[in-house]
Parts: sequence; structure tokens; C-alpha cells
Amino acid sequence: MLAIPFFIMLTSHEHIETEQSLCPFKMMTGFPCPGCGITKSIIFFYQGDLLKSIEYHILGPLVPIVSFIAILVLLTELVTQKNYFSSILYSTKLAYILAILLGGYHTIRLVIFISTHSVQQILTESIWQ
Repeated sequence: MLAIPFFIMLTSHEHIETEQSLCPFKMMTGFPCPGCGITKSIIFFYQGDLLKSIEYHILGPLVPIVSFIAILVLLTELVTQKNYFSSILYSTKLAYILAILLGGYHTIRLVIFISTHSVQQILTESIWQ
């Protein structure tokens, strides 16, 4: 998951902001899904542009950071045969908190998206153009 944005960054960095989203939900409805913008956000994070990364998706910069930490923790647990943070990483409570935060963030994004786009602009971002 972390390699795909890296390879996109290496191959097509000039057109990344203007290219159409490949999100099936956005292609069908014209509205962004909760994960829309994460790939572009990670690409800009890799390029060192934190503000643009956050502009595309607020959680984008956290994905590589949290993934790297999780990999280190899991490798450490494999080597030492001890559980340090598995109970936290696989916590149902943490999953619910993250889902609520993502839902709230997405609701705010939708309100802003609808208020700044006309019906024609929304249709242009879908396959129904």
C-alpha cells in the first residue's frame, strides 16, 4: 500500500493534481468517499509537502508513519516472542474511535465539497459527464 504512491510519484508527478480519481465511488457518484485523496496525500507527503498532503486528506501523512511504526512493533514482537503493543494495534475500541473520527472528517469534507461545487462540477467528476 505504501509502495503504490511511491511508484506513482516517480512516474507521473507532473500530472498528479489534475488526473481523474480512480475511486469507484467517486466515479459513480461524483462525491468523494472517506478515503478519497489518501494516495495523493501520501505522494505529497513523500515529496515533503506536508501542507498539500494534509489538503488532500488529513490522515494521509499518518498512513506511512503509523504503518512504519506498526511494522517495527510487529517485527520486534516476532524477534522477541513478546507482545508489546498488539493489544493496542488490534483494539476494537481504537477501531471505533478511528471510525468515528473518519466519519466526522468525511462529513465535514462532504459539506465543504457540496458548498463549493455546482451540480455540473460534481457530474464532471463522475462517469455521468
